[in-house]
Amino acid sequence: MPLTDAARIRLQTTHPTGLMLWRALQPLRGLVRFMNSGAHPDDEHSSMLAALTYRDGLSVSYVCSTRGEGGQNDIGREAGAALGTLRTAEMHGAADVLGLSMYWMSDTPEDPITDFGFSKSGVETLGKWGQAHTLRMLVQAIRAERPDILCPTFLDIPGQHGHHRAMTQAAHEAMDAAADPAFEADGAPWQVAKLYLPAWSGAGDAYDDDLPPPPATVHISGAGHEPPSGWTWAEIGQQSRVYHATQGMGRWTGGVEPKGWPLHLVRSTVGPDHAGNKAKITDNLPNSYCDLLPGNASAADLDAQLAACVATYPDPAATLHHAFLAIALARTARAQCVERNQHYALHRIDRTIEQLSRVAYLASGARLTARLATDHAEPGQTIGATLALIAPAHLCKTNAEWHLPKGWHGTDDSITLPKTAQPFNPFPMIHNAHAPQGPVAVKITLTYEGITTSLTLPPERQLLVLPSIQATIEPATAFLNTAAPQPIALRLSEGASLSAAKGFTQTPSGDGLTLTALAPTQTLLTLPVTKGGQPAQTTTRISQPHTGPLIFSAPATLRLRVAEVALPNARIAYIGGGNDRVDHWLRAMGADVTTLPDTALNAPSLAEYDSLVIGIFALRFRPSLAAFMPAIHAWVQNGGTLVTLYHRPWDNWDVAHTAPALLEIGKPSLRYRVTDEAAHVTPLLPDHPLLNTPNTITPEDWHGWVKERGLYFAKSWAPAYQPLLQMADPDEAPHQGALLSGRFGKGQHHHCALILHLQMEALVPGAFRLMANLTNPPPDQPQ
Repeated sequence: MPLTDAARIRLQTTHPTGLMLWRALQPLRGLVRFMNSGAHPDDEHSSMLAALTYRDGLSVSYVCSTRGEGGQNDIGREAGAALGTLRTAEMHGAADVLGLSMYWMSDTPEDPITDFGFSKSGVETLGKWGQAHTLRMLVQAIRAERPDILCPTFLDIPGQHGHHRAMTQAAHEAMDAAADPAFEADGAPWQVAKLYLPAWSGAGDAYDDDLPPPPATVHISGAGHEPPSGWTWAEIGQQSRVYHATQGMGRWTGGVEPKGWPLHLVRSTVGPDHAGNKAKITDNLPNSYCDLLPGNASAADLDAQLAACVATYPDPAATLHHAFLAIALARTARAQCVERNQHYALHRIDRTIEQLSRVAYLASGARLTARLATDHAEPGQTIGATLALIAPAHLCKTNAEWHLPKGWHGTDDSITLPKTAQPFNPFPMIHNAHAPQGPVAVKITLTYEGITTSLTLPPERQLLVLPSIQATIEPATAFLNTAAPQPIALRLSEGASLSAAKGFTQTPSGDGLTLTALAPTQTLLTLPVTKGGQPAQTTTRISQPHTGPLIFSAPATLRLRVAEVALPNARIAYIGGGNDRVDHWLRAMGADVTTLPDTALNAPSLAEYDSLVIGIFALRFRPSLAAFMPAIHAWVQNGGTLVTLYHRPWDNWDVAHTAPALLEIGKPSLRYRVTDEAAHVTPLLPDHPLLNTPNTITPEDWHGWVKERGLYFAKSWAPAYQPLLQMADPDEAPHQGALLSGRFGKGQHHHCALILHLQMEALVPGAFRLMANLTNPPPDQPQ
């Protein structure tokens, strides 16, 4: 749906034209390009980048290897490629705040460069990504952006995330490879002039650098405020980081100026930086057209006109005048570069013209209305649209028209898609700040004193083109317990059919069908969904206030796991935080489970149940839960079984009071997790009821796990708890805090830091069997 008027007003207040014009002017003050590199959306040095571009006048960019699809999600249940779709959009929003040019190294969910989960090794990471492929994609981004400076976010040292280490290692190799004409990657060769590393530790809640950082050779000051807004560079950085909402980013700084950012010069092809306090990252780099183009007659005039354009702020008429004069001079300088064979400068001039065109548009006072009547459209569909441009006629001539792919047709009030329209791509490889991302854009043409320029702008919301053959099946994943087989009710969209499966019958019902097992055998089935005899795509729709609507499409299938799980003899209550579906999977395997709302968080309600499962992060996202914990402890003393799934230390977990006895969650997470999903698991108390009742947990139950074993393992615990499992990553000391169990009065508490919720989503049988055991009452309790 289009934005409401209230939403438009809120957007307007966060993007005042005067501030946007000031920010658009700042990169015109120099020519140096700074590229930050990282492994995930949110790895970028936001505050430092804000200072570099809005104070120091550098053009900034960020290259990111993965889409963050293996990360956590603080705002929903999207995971895998759907989470990658959401985090890509978050990164683009964050980039727009900083004026970043954004480059990605993975182009589809199937790309080997993926966020496969936490890693402690750069070698392991590059083994999974493919070292040659990783280097090629990084070189491709460098050749496209042509930065003078490359600076990875993290150090390649033990204690860091393996993905971070892999990107830092690749940065060293890419400096030579990008300049090598023989290296096969898209783009013309480009020599990065300087490679910097952070000269500060990356240790914190998640990481724990083993080695000290390298010595600082240059210091980027954090001092100062953005003149129009009065914000510090840290505040602007956090305004960017708050877009990473899935990762819980965005911190209030209170206006405190950052201390700055020390960097270590690893390598330079243009000589060393100046010594001591006079050192700047721009030392020995061309920062004006006179520096860049010796002998070019237009260079000095262009520099002067750019400086005049910047100096005119906040007079938009004067800014417009000098912007157009600078555009004309830039075009002349470009033609002279071609004549003089100075092709090395063309990309900088082209970028300057693009920047000036945006400045001219903002200074013109033009007000664009480009709205679509819907966020989604199918190939061949005609949708309503509104296109209008209001601008003061005395400043310059302006015109707006739809800018559409070949075969599309647009008028002032409609847009028609061809039947061959390509579906929305949630994984674009490049995003330029404030530029259109989808197929629909608006071309703005401005003319002033015979000089014409143009730029393309996005509509109010991007258009999401749906697949041509669509079908839905709900649920798309299912679990059949042979110990308590139940018919599986499936909802199918109109005209959709589910492929037959041996041993199952399909009975039409209402808006779908019922799948019934005749003689089920333990297996994993993937059943395609078709429409009109053709394979269909299913579309996941995502919408968050900070990203707007998004879609992710994939082949429509039903994944069905058939396995045997002995059920707990218990009435189970579940309190979730919105980040897992453990209650859903307990029901799917036939358990008696009730999801409790806040109104049921009271002692009389809890007394109706034998077991209580507290889902991941629930203590953080269910504010009333912490105050209810004393009542839960009393219920445990009277015979209840409490199961707490993994929490982070900052998820409102109180070491002394959340659990029935002291239980401390370890941090940084790198030291208290096992990332090898196939790590050997050793039972410490093999006869313990939790490992035997009602299911005997065997080595087979640890097979087929995905992503990792678990994280945020317990660091310390009261003597009442017993550790039940031991596991370790290669070449590391074993952990015993993954699964703890303790008796308290007549009841018991199990704390499980294994990522069972994710294994259940992946239909791993052992996760269902262990969850059944976790929710089983104490063996000496009457049933």
